[in-house]
Amino acid sequence: MIHRFKNNGYNIVLDVNSGAVHLVDEMCYRMLGLLDQDSETMEEACPPEILSALSGEYTKTEILELYDELLYLHRAGHLFSSDDYGQFADKMGLSPLKAMCLHVTHDCNLRCKYCFAGQGVYGGEKKLMSREVALSAIDFLVEKSQGRRNLEIDFFGGEPLMNFDVIKKTVEYGRSLEKKHNKVFRFTTTTNGVLLGDEAADFLNREMNNVVLSLDGRREVNDAMRPNAGGRGSYDAIVPKYQHFVRIRGDKDYYVRGTFTKNNLDFANDVLHMNELGFDQISVEPVVSDPKLDFSIRQEDLPAVFDEYDRLARIMLERKKAGKGFNFFHFMIDLEQGPCAIKRLRGCGCGNEYAAVDPGGDVYPCHQFVGQPEWKMGSVLTGEYDLEMKGRFARSTVYDKPECRKCWAKFYCSGGCNANNQQYMGDILRSHKLSCELEKKRLECAIMIQAALSEG
Repeated sequence: MIHRFKNNGYNIVLDVNSGAVHLVDEMCYRMLGLLDQDSETMEEACPPEILSALSGEYTKTEILELYDELLYLHRAGHLFSSDDYGQFADKMGLSPLKAMCLHVTHDCNLRCKYCFAGQGVYGGEKKLMSREVALSAIDFLVEKSQGRRNLEIDFFGGEPLMNFDVIKKTVEYGRSLEKKHNKVFRFTTTTNGVLLGDEAADFLNREMNNVVLSLDGRREVNDAMRPNAGGRGSYDAIVPKYQHFVRIRGDKDYYVRGTFTKNNLDFANDVLHMNELGFDQISVEPVVSDPKLDFSIRQEDLPAVFDEYDRLARIMLERKKAGKGFNFFHFMIDLEQGPCAIKRLRGCGCGNEYAAVDPGGDVYPCHQFVGQPEWKMGSVLTGEYDLEMKGRFARSTVYDKPECRKCWAKFYCSGGCNANNQQYMGDILRSHKLSCELEKKRLECAIMIQAALSEG
C-alpha cells in the first residue's frame, strides 16, 4: 500500500508498511498513481497501460527506466512492501499496567466552555482525591505492573493544583517504593496555571518529568473560551506564571497545550503567538465536541482547517531552515525509527496498559471514560480489576477496526482515540471520521516537513 499526496509544492509518496517516504518528480508521481495503490507487489515488466497513459509526454525509454527504478525500490522493500505487522495483531494479549492518570480533583477554578469533563466534575459532584486513595493507586499500579520497571503517574483533574498537598504526598510515597520494588516513577501533570505560584512551580519543576500548561493562544481567543468562575478571562493571570515556569524549567520537558475551535480557524496565529511569548514546545488541538455546539468544528470547516495546517507547516519549515524552529506536537514525527510495533497497532494503551482513577478510587480505561458507570473497571481500594474489559481494549488494534485496516495512516494514529470512537460512533472499534480526517492532514504536514528537511 502506498499513499500519494502533494503538500506545499512537494510530491510525496509514503510506503505504508515500511514507512519509507519518497520525494518524487511529477512523472514518477503520475506513474505511481496509475498503479494499484493498495497492492503489495509490482509486475516485473512495465504494464502496457502505463506506457500508453504516459507516452504522450514521455519517451518509452524514460518510462521504462523509471519503472525499473520503482521496481528496484519494491524489491528492496521500500515501495509496495508487504505487511509484516498483521501477523502480530492476533498475538497481542493483556499487558501489565504501566501508567495511571490520577484525578486528584473533580473541581476546577476555570469554566472552559469546551471542557469534556463538564468544568471538571465529570457529570458528578465536586470532589478531591484523598491521600488514602492516591497512595492506594500507587500500590495498585505497582502490583498490576508486574515485571515493568518504568511506571508513569499523571496528575489530572479538574485542576490538579487544587489538591496540591495530595500531589506532594503521592510523589513522596512513590519515590519511597522505587528501590524496594525495583521501579522508577515518571510523574507528569497538567495545569491551567491559576495556582502556579512559586512553591508549586518549584515543586513541579523538580519532580515532574513533563508539565502541560493550558493556554489557547492570543488573549482574545483564550479568554473567550477559558474564563474563570466570575466570567473574567484567564490570560493575564496565567501567562506571566507560564513564562516564569519555562525559564526555570531549563531543558526539561514541558509543552503549552491549547484547543482551537470554529471561532479561531486561523489557529496558526495562536501557535505563533505562543512562540512569541517564549514557548517552543506547543500543541494546539482541534475541539472534538457535540457538532450542535456553536464552537464545534464540523465537516464543512475542514477545508479551512486543512489550509491553516498547510500554512503552519510552511511557516515552521521556513523557520526550521533558518535555525529558528520550534516544536509543534502534531507535526513531530520520526520517519527513521518511530514507535514500536505494539504502539503502532493499538496506540496509547487505553484500558490495557493505561488506566484512570477517579477521586473515589474507581478505575476506568482512561480519563475520558471517567464518570461513565458502564466503563468502570475496578477500584484501587478493593483491588478489583476487570480483566475481561482489559482484554477488550487489548484487542483494539488497527486490524480489529474495519476502517483502519485499509487506511494509509493506521500505523501513525494507531486507530485513533477509543474514547472519541465510543462517544461519537458508539463503538471503540469504529473510528470517529472527523478526527480521522484531521489526523491524516496533520500527518501529511508532518511528513512533508521531515522529508523537506532531509532533502536539505
